[in-house]
Amino acid sequence: MMMNGEKTPPPEVVVHLPESKVAATENSGTMSGPLVGVAAAQPLGRNADVIHVTLRLVCLVTSVVSLSFMVTARQDSKISIYGFMLPVHSKWSFSHSFEYLVGIAAAVAAHSLLQIIISTPRLLNKSPVIPSTTHAWLLFAGDQVFAYAMIGAGAAASGVSNLNRTGIQHTALPNFCKPLHYFCDHVAVSIALTFLSGFLLAALAVEEVIWLSRSNY
Repeated sequence: MMMNGEKTPPPEVVVHLPESKVAATENSGTMSGPLVGVAAAQPLGRNADVIHVTLRLVCLVTSVVSLSFMVTARQDSKISIYGFMLPVHSKWSFSHSFEYLVGIAAAVAAHSLLQIIISTPRLLNKSPVIPSTTHAWLLFAGDQVFAYAMIGAGAAASGVSNLNRTGIQHTALPNFCKPLHYFCDHVAVSIALTFLSGFLLAALAVEEVIWLSRSNY
């Protein structure tokens, strides 16, 4: 505008932001919109997702190797009883405890493989590996059940394996693992990896409990 030959500045326009937006702007530690959903679905952070997938992968490897060592545990040899050399044939399928271990190890391997197939694309896409509390509860229940099953299978197989190594006192039954060392060594490695798989599943269950405790469920 022109007034008496002088230019007058345009009137200032004042815009009042709503209090909620002002507060959100001033508080740099507050997130809104889609970021809130990401933070709620990923309460432990990116490193926890990497650890989760790594533990799952190691559990898959240990369970598969445990299964492989057990199903290849077989050997033919001869043993001396009362001075007589008798042929003996050992195989994992002759023991119900070993059969139980094989079944549980196969189930854990399938469970771990399925979870890796689901989790790896999420990890590569930088999405939360555990997307919801329902998924976390399902993982916790499955991992806990399989952890108990693997430890129980290892304990049952250990009893049979220990009997093979020590024999039976006050009888003529000797240490079967001397002539059947290949068989016993394979069983021992399988049992050790079975316990390791159980502890890995227990660690995953603990991580899922921490996830649930830090999420809003």
